[in-house]
Amino acid sequence: MKTQVAIIGAGPAGLLLGHLLKAEGIECVVLERQTPDYVLSRIRAGVLEQVTVSLMERLGLDARLKAEGLIEDGFNLADGERLIRIDCLGLTGKSVVVYGQTEVTKDLMDAAPGRGLTVIYGAEDVALHDIESDSPFVSYLEGGVAKRIDARFIAGCDGFHGPSRKAIPASSCRDFERVYPFGWLGILADVPPCNHELIYANHERGFALASMRSHTRSRYYIDVPLTDRLEDWSDERLWDELAIRLGPDAAAGITRGPALEKSIAPLRSYVFEPMRHGSLMLCGDAAHIVPPTGAKGLNLAASDVLYAADALARFLIRSDNDAIAGYSAKALARVWKSERFSWSLTKLMHRFPEDGIFERAMQIAELDYIASSVAAQTSIAENYVGLPV
Repeated sequence: MKTQVAIIGAGPAGLLLGHLLKAEGIECVVLERQTPDYVLSRIRAGVLEQVTVSLMERLGLDARLKAEGLIEDGFNLADGERLIRIDCLGLTGKSVVVYGQTEVTKDLMDAAPGRGLTVIYGAEDVALHDIESDSPFVSYLEGGVAKRIDARFIAGCDGFHGPSRKAIPASSCRDFERVYPFGWLGILADVPPCNHELIYANHERGFALASMRSHTRSRYYIDVPLTDRLEDWSDERLWDELAIRLGPDAAAGITRGPALEKSIAPLRSYVFEPMRHGSLMLCGDAAHIVPPTGAKGLNLAASDVLYAADALARFLIRSDNDAIAGYSAKALARVWKSERFSWSLTKLMHRFPEDGIFERAMQIAELDYIASSVAAQTSIAENYVGLPV
């Protein structure tokens, strides 16, 4: 098989890129190791910046997003019994939309056949070849049969554990990583949220987050040691802990229910440079990971895809070599700013095991400053709703 762009990974990044390229008349094929059901079973983030919403609008795939998405004009930082509201709309003129990553993926997946976007599921043993040349190719197994896709470019949208990033020689790259000493234990339940806006809570017992997927479905998190296991946390114990950490006002609004899904996700900050090597371009989690504090993961993937689609279109349609050459630097400039915000919010709202009374005093001072400073709240709001692309 021959195509102009071979895309590895059919998560939201890969599917978004595929749809954008097809809209420009560029031939592309998406390869995915898992089945469609498995892809849709992955529970991920649910806060969309304007960049992500705008891409769905541009593709004409925003009908369900507009009908079911919840517009959030602000969010809250809690410290003990104090609740600091960040008025994003008032401070920046922008809002975010709560709409699950799974729903974005479903919308993109459902639209693929009608728009001629070829997605090959169940592609095993995917390998990238000749990425430093102008004629790279991808090999894989489909139903045990060896197959190959020849392309002009390969886009690695295959996540942190995929083969794309690993195809870049170690001598040509470097990575930056901060592994955090805790994970997020999350519970998804069909119960109404305890608050109409998200609450990030810093409590002496640890971090908590109250969020939602809809008016009737809630997503809650607490941080736990990496040594904890799911079987250590019954639903009842988790609801009890959430009520303590979120504070009495939020606790009064909590409706308890059985878990639809419960998991522990480790946290890390990670950046890989460069995001392009030869004819290979990396997008999303293949190139960077952010802790979920601040909900930047999916939105960073969306901005990567926006830059990549523009660069590929300019090169393949208008023979603009500079577009491809500049992709990595352009994407990384936004990546590092989002990494900074996610890291700083994580440091502010979590109690780290190695921290002492000085670090806690700094958290209190920072939260006091945020509570009393419009400038500080504006800075947080600007980053939360998404920096310009």
